[in-house]
Amino acid sequence: MPDWMALYYDRPLEITHGEGRHVWDAEGNRYLDFFAGILTTMTAHALPEVTKAVADQAGRIIHSSTLYLNRPMVELAERVAALSGIPDARVFFTTSGTEANDAALLLATTYRRSNQVLAMRNSYHGRSFSTVSITGNRGWSPTSLSPLQTLYVHGAVRTRGPFAALTDAQFTEACVADLQDVLGQTRGSVAALIAEPIQGIGGFTSPPDGLYAAFREVLDRHGILWISDEVQTGWGRTGDHFWGWQAHAENGPPDILTFAKGIGNGMSIGGVVARAEVMNCLDANSISTFGGSPVTMAAGLANLGYLLEHDLQGNARRVGGLLLERLRAIGATVPHVRDVRGRGLMAGIELTHPGTDRAHPEATAAVLEATRAAGLLIGRGGGHDTSVLRIAPPLSLTVAEAEEGAEILEQALRSL
Repeated sequence: MPDWMALYYDRPLEITHGEGRHVWDAEGNRYLDFFAGILTTMTAHALPEVTKAVADQAGRIIHSSTLYLNRPMVELAERVAALSGIPDARVFFTTSGTEANDAALLLATTYRRSNQVLAMRNSYHGRSFSTVSITGNRGWSPTSLSPLQTLYVHGAVRTRGPFAALTDAQFTEACVADLQDVLGQTRGSVAALIAEPIQGIGGFTSPPDGLYAAFREVLDRHGILWISDEVQTGWGRTGDHFWGWQAHAENGPPDILTFAKGIGNGMSIGGVVARAEVMNCLDANSISTFGGSPVTMAAGLANLGYLLEHDLQGNARRVGGLLLERLRAIGATVPHVRDVRGRGLMAGIELTHPGTDRAHPEATAAVLEATRAAGLLIGRGGGHDTSVLRIAPPLSLTVAEAEEGAEILEQALRSL
């Protein structure tokens, strides 16, 4: 394995099996899972409905490629298209969020005949050559070489930067002015703006509600497409909305939406949704060998059905609201905690040196180790300093489990 493939913990952890919101390691230790394989085990570990669907489909046929008709893929595409909010939607399945964003960039640059792309500062969109080139977080962007000309816009980080002291309305106005200034320095047309409604790797940062709607008014005047990267915010995780873009919905849905992670509950599914004229703009043949695999599509159908039937979006709103309230109360009494933010079951705790705004990655590492020792798994992120604890459990989390996890987090934070 390469040196740059990161592992959590000083003594890396081997996870062998899971059930519900818990996982076990190779030594038999049990953990409450508050990171869900980077927000991917969306409903629950070993969910019977999903494992049965996978086993049943594997017993019929595992693989055929998109060169052949595939009923589970068509059925899942129909459901995703209907849920997307995009009129006359078309869906193309991939195997990951990186590949989904890569496909979205291909569509946007082809449709607009331009290789200029707007992206947000502190963003992350994947690890392929094209998606690294639109990643505004230097900790995850190993090269400056790019097939695209990327222009970075401010607005996704509310509590840092030159506009942090402004009100939400003033912040939005300043960011729109920044966008207009950037566009005034470009030559020719810009293909698209790609943005995460809540930045994942960036530390669960987000703009004020409505910022991307205000951006959209500017983009529409120039014919620029809006790509909403919903790899981490989709499927109801934010509680208030099914998609993250809906917090910025005054001007309707995005032109292109990308998704991945949670829809497969651990199976490799990504995808792109776009209105037909954008999706159909490619004038060359294309297939996906593994995107839309019968097995992963069967898993996605079962998982999406479970999520909707059990109102897990509502659970994310209720339990996530209680968890965020508890974490904010804890943070108010811990000097290292600069900010507790998030929405639904998507919470970030930013740590700094007490009394300052200086990031404290050593503190996040210490809390990561302390929570593991106490039986809780969490994630970390942030700008290049990784000073944010990331909390994103499966959406079926119970109130008792939320309280248990908060108690462990409180003890770990106080141990600083």
